[in-house]
Amino acid sequence: MKSSKLFGIHAAQAALDYSANKIIRVWVDAQRSDKRLVKLINDLQVIGIEPEKTDKKKLDRLADGGNHQGIAMEVELPGELPESELKDAVQRLSATALFLVLDNVQDPHNLGACLRTADATGVDGVIITKDNSAGITPTVCKVASGAAETVPVYQVTNLARTLRWLKEQGIWIVGAAGEATQTVHQADLTVPLVLVIGAEGSGLRRLTKENCDLLINLPMLGQVESLNLSVATGVLLYEVIRQRQVNL
Repeated sequence: MKSSKLFGIHAAQAALDYSANKIIRVWVDAQRSDKRLVKLINDLQVIGIEPEKTDKKKLDRLADGGNHQGIAMEVELPGELPESELKDAVQRLSATALFLVLDNVQDPHNLGACLRTADATGVDGVIITKDNSAGITPTVCKVASGAAETVPVYQVTNLARTLRWLKEQGIWIVGAAGEATQTVHQADLTVPLVLVIGAEGSGLRRLTKENCDLLINLPMLGQVESLNLSVATGVLLYEVIRQRQVNL
C-alpha cells in the first residue's frame, strides 16, 4: 500500500468526499477553531475518524512547510491500473467511448489538472505510459481535487500496441498536434474516441503519431504558439462534449 500526507482544508475535504475509506490518520491544530476546520473535524467524527490534536510545529513538519491550514492527513494513494483492466473496461462500455491518452507527460501538475478535467467531462479513463510519465503522486492527487479517486488511470507498457488494440475495438484515435491541417472544430468527435495528448514541449512521439487515425489542432489566433498542456486538453475535451450534446 502506498500512503502519503495531504494537507490543507481543500485537499482534506476532497479526501473526505471522494475517498474517506482511504484516510488512515488525521492531525489537527488544537489551537485553531475557524469555521471550515471545525466543520471538517465534525464531518470526520461523523464517519468515525477522530483527528489527533497537535500543535502547529508538528503540522509544519508533516506538511513540509506547506500551508496546512491546521490539518494534515495520511491517506492511501489511489493506484494505477494495469492494461488488462483497461481491456475489461473497454469491453464493458455501453456508451460511446471517450478515453484520454497522455503520451509521456511528466509534470504531475499537468496530470492532476487533466484528471480533474477528465472527471468533469465524463472521460472513461486516462491512459499513461509506464516509463517517462508522471504517475499518481501526492501532488497529482492535490491538483486533481478528488478526481484521482474517480477517474481510472491505466498504465501501459507499449502505447503503440495499446492504440492498435483500441482501434481494433472500433475506437478512433485522434491526436493533438500543432502541425495538423484540420482543426478540432472540423473533426467529427462524436464517434468512439481516444484523444491523445503529447508531452510538454516535445508533443506526440513519432510512433504514437503514426498510430493516430487523425491529427487535429487548436486554432491559434495570437502570438503564442501553443497553450499549456492541461489547458489545451480541457478545450479539446469540451469540444468533444459540445459535439456529442449537439448530436443527441
